[in-house]
Order: sequence, then structure tokens, then C-alpha cells
Amino acid sequence: MQTKQRVKISLLAALCLTLVAGAPGPVSLTSAEGEARADLSAGQSDGDEQARLVDAVMQGADYASYMERYKDASTPDREIVVEAAGYAAVQGSDFKPVTGFEDMEGAALHTGEQGRVDWEIQVPEAGLYHMSILYYPIEGKSSGIERALLIDGELPFEEAAYLQFDRIWGNELEEAERDNRGNDLRPRQVERPEWREAMLKDVEGYYAEPFQFYLTEGKHTLSFVSQREPMVVKQLKLFRHESAPAYEEALAGYRNDGAAETEGVLLTVQGEDATAKSSPTLYPQTERSSPAVEPYSSSKTRVNTIGGYNWRVPGQWIEWKVDVPETGLYKVAFKSQQNFVRGIYSTRRLLIDGEIPFQEMELVPFRYKSGYRLDVMGGDEPYLYYLEKGEHTLRLENTLGEFAPLIREVEESLFNLNAMYRKILMITGAAPDQLRDYRVEQQIPNLLETFEEESERLKRISMELHRLSGGTGDAEALLKTMSTQLDEMIDEPYTIPRRLGSYKSNTGGLGTWLLRTREMPLEIDELYVASPGKKLPKTGAGFFSQLKHEATTFVNSFVIDYNQIGNVAEDKDAKSVTVWIGSGRDQANTLKAMIDETFTPETGINVNLKLVQMHTLLPATLAGQGPDVAMQIGNDIPVNYAMRGAAADLSGFPDFEEVVERFRPSAMVPYSYEEGVFALPETQTFNMLFYRKDVLSELGLDVPQTWDDVAELFAVLNKHHMEFGLPLVLQPQYPGENIPPNSLFAALLMQNGGEFYRNGGKESDLDSRVGIETFKTWTEFYTDYKLEREFDFPNRFRTGQMPIGIADYTTYNQLTVFAPEIRGLWGFAPIPGTPQPDGTIRRDVPSGGSATIMLDDAEDKDAAWAFMKWWTSDEVQTMFGREMESLMGAAARYPTANINALDRLPWPVDDYEQLKAQFESVRGIPEVPGGYFTGRHLLNAFYSVVVGSADQKAMGITIKGEKAEPRETIVEYAQFMHEEIRNKRREFGLDE
Repeated sequence: MQTKQRVKISLLAALCLTLVAGAPGPVSLTSAEGEARADLSAGQSDGDEQARLVDAVMQGADYASYMERYKDASTPDREIVVEAAGYAAVQGSDFKPVTGFEDMEGAALHTGEQGRVDWEIQVPEAGLYHMSILYYPIEGKSSGIERALLIDGELPFEEAAYLQFDRIWGNELEEAERDNRGNDLRPRQVERPEWREAMLKDVEGYYAEPFQFYLTEGKHTLSFVSQREPMVVKQLKLFRHESAPAYEEALAGYRNDGAAETEGVLLTVQGEDATAKSSPTLYPQTERSSPAVEPYSSSKTRVNTIGGYNWRVPGQWIEWKVDVPETGLYKVAFKSQQNFVRGIYSTRRLLIDGEIPFQEMELVPFRYKSGYRLDVMGGDEPYLYYLEKGEHTLRLENTLGEFAPLIREVEESLFNLNAMYRKILMITGAAPDQLRDYRVEQQIPNLLETFEEESERLKRISMELHRLSGGTGDAEALLKTMSTQLDEMIDEPYTIPRRLGSYKSNTGGLGTWLLRTREMPLEIDELYVASPGKKLPKTGAGFFSQLKHEATTFVNSFVIDYNQIGNVAEDKDAKSVTVWIGSGRDQANTLKAMIDETFTPETGINVNLKLVQMHTLLPATLAGQGPDVAMQIGNDIPVNYAMRGAAADLSGFPDFEEVVERFRPSAMVPYSYEEGVFALPETQTFNMLFYRKDVLSELGLDVPQTWDDVAELFAVLNKHHMEFGLPLVLQPQYPGENIPPNSLFAALLMQNGGEFYRNGGKESDLDSRVGIETFKTWTEFYTDYKLEREFDFPNRFRTGQMPIGIADYTTYNQLTVFAPEIRGLWGFAPIPGTPQPDGTIRRDVPSGGSATIMLDDAEDKDAAWAFMKWWTSDEVQTMFGREMESLMGAAARYPTANINALDRLPWPVDDYEQLKAQFESVRGIPEVPGGYFTGRHLLNAFYSVVVGSADQKAMGITIKGEKAEPRETIVEYAQFMHEEIRNKRREFGLDE
């Protein structure tokens, strides 16, 4: 069995067990029938259970290996139904039986987002069983419901730790609303929960068929471990799932049953009129680049398609309702656009009323072509579908299709190649001596054998891709490049160290290939259900209609203000606020929709929202053309504007104290100045410690708790030529940029009781004893331990070259999407801290973020304040955060500064507990007049010590560096900070 499988499954089992162990103690509940339930942990300690689980899963594998082990097992034609309310035991407080829930007869079980439930079953015959669950997605945090399945306390295979159950989404309104400029507003997505039966299957889409589980005859225990989101479960069912017949067989069955071809029927359903979706990201789209869509307008925004790039993730589905006028045989077609992926094609699975009509609908290809075209199911000889009179549901589900096993193999290959990279790195380091023969092929067991296996595998995958796609593409070329390099390294193993850089680049390319190839986008304009002989509408735009479209669009660009978002205030007597936002159009559209739905109706205040480049805020304010409110601005702007009388003091509003209770005190620090407060926080971010579980396990290392632990860890990492990632030492991107103090320096300073300023912000405190010692410690990381100052943390973390590091917690979102091959192999925790005399560890960490500011020139400050209160409220921040994640996926999870809103965002339970633990130690960095010199001269002092002291090489000549002592250097630069603070305080008429 592969190392990846052993390590991942053991870690996953430990994760599941941690969830159980971390939940409240066992709770004995009573079912609807009043039967007493057994204590989950009776007769067994947590330690014993953990050891038993780890031992068991070490013998396990991924699903492919699991099925290989039981390939000869029978599939009994039996059905075993397990009523959820008849559980044997639970662990966790949020589990309770419910009766008659949402019109479902009988008892069901409410399961929380943390804990575990066990059911005991009696299996009459050994064999492989499919499993389904009848569930209801109750209100949670709007993300997918996740569970892990244990059988007799063991994880049967890795993928069983990531079972996901969809929520059901739909348009809030049947018809798209329009703003007062005649543009369609994007329909808001709301949950449409209902009872649904779902098969247990692979969330990644690597296996087309639902999972099968091997059970011996006799008594077994099935366990669900909650990992995210609550749901109500009615029953579990074990049975044999019958595959759909082939088309010819299905058609013969239709005809034998007397089904006849209908005549003269043509039903058209607009794609944007979908009745249900698996994700809120599948909202109706606006297509303005083609006149082929319906409805169409060259000047107005029209909601006219669905899917697109948002519909790219395996497992996502969209459903439409169609009402057929008579019973009989019909053909089905889609007016679609697939101009997203070349070299491969997007694949869908077609279901009608929840069933696949015949085998060919398991894999429906939508090949690359520019523009909209008609995709008839079956092509020139359309497939016929039997539909009875009445309403039917058509579903298209995203699937990897024939590419699934290839993508799965590339992921396994990438993991193995990265493992070899780490082993080579342990011998040669990141910058090997070009003239030295390290003999890595002799020091690393099976190195060349692994290279040969992976080379052959990549060649085989490349050939299969060529066959499936019918041509050569970028994906095929990348695989060939990697395999060619492996062959060259096999032939000339002494060149492996010098090829390490290109090897790393190619494996990074494979990771990107994985992400890109898993994406299967498709855009749907219309779908048709028609009689076999009925002619379908023409699709695509002719030359003249396309020419007209381009001409009118060009003319309209001179008269339409595309910076204006949504409704524009027209009544001059009504209250209105002008708001500038500097993020993307999706965020602006979402915000404007929320304003028009809730803020304006509740307050009667109109909002003119404009999407602008925020660097124009200063010149616009100076020219008297600025907004009333500016959103998403940096931490340094509010106080700098306040010094110059350009920002309004918010502390004077009567309900100010009530509003600031929404935020942690640390979030308000950067916006406070001279007894006033000049902004409300929007986002708040801080550092966390990210670590690779598998690599630390291989090295026998624990997650460091203190900086002394970190120093010990440096020695082990250095021995293996691995790296510890500290926060990047940022450099200005343009002259005069305001650079915040380095976050690691700030953390060390705060943990040791230091401050950035003293005497009420009148002087820098970096020349104090604590400040000097902190600066010395910080620079020693780079002078003594030779840590790198600038690097690509996500990529190095992914390969294992940098298996541990401190980075902004939003890196979590990036890694979740960016590195699927290490899913489950990494985690994050609070940063290392400084021990205190009482034995506690102080883990202070500085925060960054963005804010909303009211300009002092705002004509109606009460209206502007009302908007700011609304925008930073619990409900609005929660809604905006969920909308952003719905629109753009987990990578766009919103780091809101609102305490209650952050609690409601869809974080996995265990990860959020770590985040909250660090949040308790977050502190803000104050802004003072002249404070921009702090970050700037702290950086200058750092480079004087770290870079200026180092020897430099040029043209083969070594130039000795000038030794700079940390103490003298920071004291010298602190004087520059003192002088600038005094000058600015004098300039603004403040006490010195």
C-alpha cells in the first residue's frame, strides 16, 4: 500500500476520533419508542479506541484498493433499513429525536455539527452493499453537510471520511427584479430544503459509481461522525443499486410497453429558470458577449443563462421542471456554450426524475467550441426518452466522467513525486552544489524505481488523454514534459541535484494541471424537450447579428455609466448616501442587491454605490468630489484622514458604544485617535501556524508551542534541508507606500509586554529594553538560522519543502482549493508564544484588516451613519460572507471583523476552534501622526542588520558586509521615528 494512503488514513481516523473525543461527554438519549441507549464509550477508554482505530486503518487503503480487496465479493439482493431514531448511542449534546419533522411520518434524528451517532444493524448475508441516507438539510451556515462513516469503529477507506450531503438552493423570486435603470438584478439564492435520499459517493468525483461497503454476516455498528453542519436523518438504507440498462435495451423496453413517438411538441425551458441547484454559486448568469442568448439586450443587463465557470466542480447539479402535454417518446437537447476548457471536454450526467434513463446518460460530453451551439442528446440519431404526461424533473450533474481515473492517478503520482522531492531535498538542500555528485540514487531507496513507475504512468495517462480528447492539448504536453524529465534523471542520475529546480517547477505544474483538469464548466441558455420529428430552434448568431451586437455595444459604452451599480437615487428630496467600494463587480453587485432588499426599504435612505479604484479617494476628497462613505480601505487611512480633518468622528453618535460591541477591542485600535474613532472595521485578519501533519510525523516532530520549541525544530528541519516559514518581510511596491510593521516582530514585541509607542503616542517605544531585545531576536532568525525573507508559502507548503510556517489565516482558504492532493494532511493552530511566570503561554498576535470610513464632508451624516451601522451589523455581515462564499467558493471565505458574524460562517468545527483560540490573543497596532515611519524604518533597520551585514558576491568576488549591531541599529532608526512623530504632531497642533 502507498505511503500516502497509510499516512492519510491514519490521520483521518485520528481526526474523526478527535472530533469524538473533543465533543462533550457521552449523552444517553431516549428514542421515540422510549428505549434506553448504551453509553458510546462503555467498557473502553478513549486511548484504547484511538489506538485500535489507528491500528485498523493502517491496514486500509483508498477506495480503489478497498474494492480490489473485495472484487470477488457478492452483491446480495437485499435491503436493510435502519431507522435513525433507533440509534444505539450518541456522543455530543446536539442530538435529539424528532417526530413528524417537516411532514415526514414517524421519528427522525436531529444530528448536530459535532459529535457521533452509532446504529447497530444485523446483516443477513455477507457482501458488498450500497448505502443511502434519507435526510433533511436544516438551517446551518449555508455550506455542504459533511460526515465521516465508520464501520465497527473503523474507517473503511479514506474517502469515507469526506462524505458530503448537498443543500438545495433556488431563486428567491420566480422573476428577476430590475433596477430603476432597466437592468436585471441577479436573483438572490435561498435554501429550498426538502427531504432527499442521497447515495454515499465520492465528493471529489473520482469514482462515478456510488460507494459499496463490504459487510460480513452478523451484527455491525455504523457510525456517523459530524464534521460540519447539522441535518435531520430519517433512515439509512443498505441495498444493491441496479445500474441503468443500455440505450438499446431501454428503448426496446419502451416500445414493448407500447410507448409511441409523440408529434408536434416543442417545449423550451430557459436555463436561468432552474428550480433547484446543489450550490448557491449556481445562480443565473448575465451573458452580454453574444446575441445568441434569450433574452438579449445590447444596452441592458439581462439574466439569461446559468452555470458558466461557476458550474465547474464535480458533484454540482442543476434541475429544471418540464411539463409534457402527453405520454410518449421525446428527444432532449441543450443550447449550451463550452468555450472554457480545451484538450478535454466537460462531462455531465443526465437524470430524469432522479433516475438515469440509460447507461449512455452517465457520461454526456460537451466538447469545446466557441459560441453557443445545440447539443442534442444522441447527436444525429437522437436518443428517445419515455415521459408520461405531467411534470418531470431534468437534472444535469457535473462529473469527471472518463477523466476521473486519470485525474486520480495524476494526483497519486504528484504525491509520490513530491515525497521524492522532499527526500532529495534532505540530502542536497534547496540550492545543491552543481559540481558535487550527491549519489542520491544510492542514498534514497527506490528513487529511480519510483521515477520509472511514475514516468510510465504519466506516459500512459498522456496517451489516454489524447485518445479521449481526439487531439493534442496543453494538459497532454505537461504530462509528457514531466515524464521526459523523469526519463532523463533515470538515465543520468548524477544530474538529479542540478535538475531539482525544474523538477520542482514541473511538479508545481502538475498541481496546477490537477486543479484545471478537475474543472468542467458549462453554460446553459435553454433546454428543449421535443417530439422526435420536431425541428429544433436555430442557435448561434449569424455574421450580421454579431456585427450589429458589436456596433451597438460599442456605442452604448459612451453613454452608459458602468461604474454605477444598481438603483440610482432619483428623488432629490429623499435622503441618499454616496458610497464607494473598491473590490470586484461581483462584490459590488451583491452589496447593492442587499442594500435594495433591506437597507433602503427599512430606512428610506437611497444609496448610490459606485465601483471605483480606491487610490482615487484622496484626490477626489481634495477636489470636493469624494463620497459620503468609503468602504474596504486600509488600516492607515482613517487616522491619516482624521489628522487632516477629512474623516468624521464616529464616537459622537449616541449609539456608538452599542455599535462597537460588535467587534473585538483590538479591531478598533487602528481607527482611534485623540479621543475620537474614525472608522468601523469590516475585516480583521491575523497570523496562524500552518503545519503539514504527514511531514512532521515523518520527522517525529510536534507542533511547537513556544519559541524555544521553534528553535529546537529549526535544527531538525535544517538537518533535512527543510524550512520554517516566518511572515514575509514585505517591501514597498511603490515609493512612499505605508508599510505596516512586520507581523512577526509585532507578535514578539507584544508577547514580551512591549508597545510600539509610549507617552500617548508621542514617542516610539522601539528603543526601549523590550523593543531592542525583540528586534535582536527577530533579526537572529535570519542571521543565525538563515531563514528566507521572501518565498511562495502555499507552493512550498504544498511540496513539503516548507512543512510549517506562520501566515495570514486566510491562507487556509487558498490551501483548501489550491492543494487538493494534501487534503487532510495539514492543519493550523495558534502561533508559538512566550512562557509567562505563572506557567501560561502568551500568544499575542497583531491584526490587519480593512474598514469603512465616513468623510467629514458628508452632507447627511446621520444617513451615512445609518448605512455604516447596517453594513457592519451581525445579519448583514453574515449574509455578505455567505454570499461571497456562495459566489466564489471556499477560497473567498470572508474574514469579517464582526464577532457574531464570524461565528456563523461555515468553518469546519475543529478548525474554527483553533481560530477562536488565537483570536483571544489578537491585538491592534495604533496609528499615530508620523507612524508611517515606524514600518518604513523598522524595515530599514532590519535590512541594515540582516542584508548589510552579509557578504555579497559579484562577478566571483566576495565583498565583505559591514557588521551592524542590532542594538545600535534599532536605536538609531528609532530616533528617525521620534523626529517624524514630533514633526507631525507639531504640524497638526498637538502636544509634543
